[in-house]
Amino acid sequence: MTLVADYVLQRLREWGVRRVYGYPGDGINGLLGAFDRAEGNPEFIQTRHEEMAAFMACAHAKFTGEVGCCTATSGPGAVHLLNGLYDAKLDHQPVVAVVGQQKRLSLGTHYQQEVHLDRLFADVSEFCEMVVHPGQARHVIDRAFKTALTTRSVATVIIPNDVQEEDAQPSPPKTHGAVFSSVGWSRPRVLPDPEEVRKAADILNEGSKVAILVGQGAAHAESEVVEAAELLGAGVAKALLGREVLPDDLPFVTGPIGLLGSKASDSMIRGCDTLFMIGSSFPYAEWLPDEGQARGVEIDIDGRMIGIRYPMDAHLVGDAKETLKALLPLLRRKEDRSWRKGIEQDVREWNALCDKWAGQHFGKTINPQAVAAELSPRLPDDCILTADSGSGTNWWARHLKLRGGMRASLSGTLATMGPGTPYAIAARFAYPDRPVIAFVGDGAFQMNGMNEMITVKRYLDRLSGPAPFVFCVFNNQDLNQVTWEQRAMAGDPKYPGSQAIPDVPYAKYAELIGLKGVYCDKPKGVGAAWDEALASDRPVVLEFKVDPEIAPIPPHIMTEQAKKAAKAVVRDPERVGIAAKGVRQKLTEFAEHLPGRH
Repeated sequence: MTLVADYVLQRLREWGVRRVYGYPGDGINGLLGAFDRAEGNPEFIQTRHEEMAAFMACAHAKFTGEVGCCTATSGPGAVHLLNGLYDAKLDHQPVVAVVGQQKRLSLGTHYQQEVHLDRLFADVSEFCEMVVHPGQARHVIDRAFKTALTTRSVATVIIPNDVQEEDAQPSPPKTHGAVFSSVGWSRPRVLPDPEEVRKAADILNEGSKVAILVGQGAAHAESEVVEAAELLGAGVAKALLGREVLPDDLPFVTGPIGLLGSKASDSMIRGCDTLFMIGSSFPYAEWLPDEGQARGVEIDIDGRMIGIRYPMDAHLVGDAKETLKALLPLLRRKEDRSWRKGIEQDVREWNALCDKWAGQHFGKTINPQAVAAELSPRLPDDCILTADSGSGTNWWARHLKLRGGMRASLSGTLATMGPGTPYAIAARFAYPDRPVIAFVGDGAFQMNGMNEMITVKRYLDRLSGPAPFVFCVFNNQDLNQVTWEQRAMAGDPKYPGSQAIPDVPYAKYAELIGLKGVYCDKPKGVGAAWDEALASDRPVVLEFKVDPEIAPIPPHIMTEQAKKAAKAVVRDPERVGIAAKGVRQKLTEFAEHLPGRH
């Protein structure tokens, strides 16, 4: 007789799930037995922590377009899933979590590991339901997947462990209250209002300085975005989640925007008279045009998110590709190309400046910018890039130039520490023949990345191969991004009590557990270290000993932040190095604009 747990896995399989990331516990004993009987279809992937399982499920959704799936036991295991599930919710990724619960008989008794999971998961989930009858499993699983796909968010299914071990009822008795659901979903065509399209076209045609900002919502509309930019004579800036929308070798792509953005993006936004946002909820008003400076047109598939970042004049609720297809025939090519030429010049100057910054080494320490700059021309075709949250994200965003076919993602909206490593592992499971490279700070690697190297070891035969698989660790013994935020936002000096972290031999640790370790602490050795790592047929921990005093200089210095930073540096334990290196990098920037330079 088939048990409910076996039927649940069968239903996951029918929904196309091939692997489920999780960690065992007695609250899902029934499911674990079913995984054994399923013989790898779907496969249970054992992570080191439930949070990592949720991150991997989110990454699977991001890189494949499929529903990611994770599982955890009752009580503490379920609690551990939450951070990774919030990452999926805030970045609009379809993930289904299947979690255990105590027996129905014991619920409400303050039993061991009894947590009100329906309340716990209510905020993170668009759908959250507990299966209390075997005949309920079918429609609860089906609704979870349909909801996750439709809302591009999280759905949670809670199954008490006694229900898992009851006899399944794939087809419930046809009686009052029974529900008969089906596997299946299709992506809708979400089309904008035609009148609003014409209104948007008029605004874009009237503008003489159009700036385009794209996010992940434009991911399947590359050719349409390019055509719109060509017609409008516009440049295109990319929010972090929109990194892969357009390749960086297009001359009008200005790169990242915001605090870690490019001067080319910043100049375009500050000078535009029309803002065209496509599939992005970029939230930082200080890096968008001043209110009243520009007219606005926005495309977003979610009407709840339209016109909430900048006051828009045309609100196009629809799929980016479909909406642009409707809009393009109404756009007129701008004959005056001076705005576009200026943008392309700014892009060239920015790229040259980044190269000069990366080439500046101070003493015997490695400039972290050089780590990204040396990798950029070495990026393998069709590689997948992940990043953690930290100062390394600045260099990942600014110095890595993506070519067509490359993929890239990180925790965009939650901006949590910890996902860079599990994202990379999930990407490698999904695409074992594609190169995968993760940028991880030493803080995030200590937090959870080192543990997940054990997961890599466990599945070494699956994750090895001719395509490179590299975890690049920036070792600066500092929680560096927060340190710089303390200086610039709070006006406080670095507080070693919270910011300093131990020096750990990450490359040696990799070797200890059977992976390849590469260590580099010399500026002249950065390129060779990348060459060695990229040539390995085993997963690699590539450790760079980098300088913590290289500031992630924003595209323009805001007065209040400048005052706070100056106040902080006077009392900062690293004030001498910060001052010398910061001045030298800013002087390099100023030198780019001296008369006769171009």
